[in-house]
Amino acid sequence: MNDAPISGVILAGGLGRRMGNVDKGLQLLADKPLVRWVIERLAPQVDELLINANRNASHYANFGYPVIADEISGFAGPLAGVHAALSRSAHPLLLSVPCDSPFLPTDLVARLRTAMLSSGADLATVRSGGRAQPVFSLCRCELLPHLTDFLARGGRKIDSWHGMLERVEVPFDDQVDAFRNINDAAELSELGRHHCRHFLHKTADSTE
Repeated sequence: MNDAPISGVILAGGLGRRMGNVDKGLQLLADKPLVRWVIERLAPQVDELLINANRNASHYANFGYPVIADEISGFAGPLAGVHAALSRSAHPLLLSVPCDSPFLPTDLVARLRTAMLSSGADLATVRSGGRAQPVFSLCRCELLPHLTDFLARGGRKIDSWHGMLERVEVPFDDQVDAFRNINDAAELSELGRHHCRHFLHKTADSTE
């Protein structure tokens, strides 16, 4: 398992309520869709990349990776996207990341995999700046039946599902800015105007 290949999924299946109910992954940051920023950081770290989207599938397909929709109706949240990806994954491990965190670490997979395999846990998640970042997680694909049952019983909260598993939290306090997510249009606009170059430079330096 130390060299087990990994599938990655970018979770872009939400409603984007705080951004005005737009498809968040397709919103532009410095003239580039948010999902493209994430792809460029994540694709080199995984052996297979999937995009979970429930709208605009043809637009997401243009990025050159398989697009998968939730198997559970009603925009059921990030766990529905993880469930769809576990069902589709070609590999024994699955990494999930949100589509609105364009500065994710370039060593994310390596650090999560090392911690998960050395601890024997089912799941490895990120802790950064004193906060849990549960959507950034690496799990074993054999958890699919467990998650299917959790969702069938009405479970939706990612923290609740994680709390049922053997998990390890991996500190990324050296890269706090890498987990910055973009919640609304004002923040997206501000970041595009003033901070994009700064954050890219800072997160790149932290991985050298």
